[in-house]
Amino acid sequence: MAQAQGFGRRYLKAFFKGFFVAVPVTVTFLDRVACVARVEGASMQPSLNPGGRQASDVVLLNHWSIRNYDVQRGDIVSLVT
Repeated sequence: MAQAQGFGRRYLKAFFKGFFVAVPVTVTFLDRVACVARVEGASMQPSLNPGGRQASDVVLLNHWSIRNYDVQRGDIVSLVT
């Protein structure tokens, strides 16, 4: 029984150690590098959500290009209000 408690404590310690490393890394990545967004509706047809289907498309928003002013003609830009 004592070994089970020791294993449980080691497991919890490793979990929380990984958690406290993974959360800041993930938040920094989503804020500075890229994030995932869902596009719904007909506003971006035919490029996104072709055919007017009810399903939504998932896109990767690249924050890195915006920070480096690397926006080119033909790029899709997303604005948050």
